[in-house]
Amino acid sequence: MNDKVYRSLLLVAACVVPIVCGGVIYALVTDASAAFAHFGFFQFMASEAWDYTQGHEQYGALPFITGTLMTTFLALLFCIPFSLPVALFVGEYFKGTAVATVLSTVIDLLAGIPSIIYGLWGFYTLRPLIMSLNISPQGSGILTASLVLAIMIVPYASSLSAEFIKMVPSDLKEGAYSLGATRFEMIRAVVFPVAGSGIFSSYVLAIGRALGETMTVTMLIGNTNQIPDSITATGNSMASIIANQFGEADGLRLSSLVAIGLILFLLTALINLVGKMMIKRARIV
Repeated sequence: MNDKVYRSLLLVAACVVPIVCGGVIYALVTDASAAFAHFGFFQFMASEAWDYTQGHEQYGALPFITGTLMTTFLALLFCIPFSLPVALFVGEYFKGTAVATVLSTVIDLLAGIPSIIYGLWGFYTLRPLIMSLNISPQGSGILTASLVLAIMIVPYASSLSAEFIKMVPSDLKEGAYSLGATRFEMIRAVVFPVAGSGIFSSYVLAIGRALGETMTVTMLIGNTNQIPDSITATGNSMASIIANQFGEADGLRLSSLVAIGLILFLLTALINLVGKMMIKRARIV
């Protein structure tokens, strides 16, 4: 193939991504403009109201922003104590062994399970367990959704973290051992500083995975349009409110749902931007 033709094809392919992204943003902003014009951007962000009674419509995104952030960061909190040991197991302690290969295969299998399956498991297994333990009377809520989300993002965080741990140069590890360091001391003094930015990036990706999760959260969060006052209370996320009400919405209500989608898009972009900035800073240090 002629080099100029090949470069032209690459240029066209590269331009598709920003064009699609720009189209998504344009569509969201256009459809959400009615809600922002009616309520005001900051008023819409800070309002707790969600009343679609004809003639008395009031919409606000605060309960859903709160529910999204609570489920996401609680899931991340539950995820770290499990994903990091798994990453060390696969990437350092048993690297290259049959046990690590089997565990990596299981992790990849868990990552490929559809979210609806996790939602069904959480609804029929975890929710009754939480009810039987008297943690929550209804079983559904922020805690239940966060626990299942944590299970869903463990494969992403652990598999990526393991790959970064494997990339740590052997010379650095051997140098630490030659100075009398134990395996634990080598991991603390060599592996974590060298692979730290990559491990952090894996958790940023995990946050992105949890932030926009729809079906699992919709089935388990309780779907109440209120700000949760505890981790056992019910609520709604930005993705779940859109999934629940988009099919029957029109007019100002539909525009408000699209506005929530736009906020979710911006929130995801902001988290990824902050993550990249912190990764860059870690590499400089």
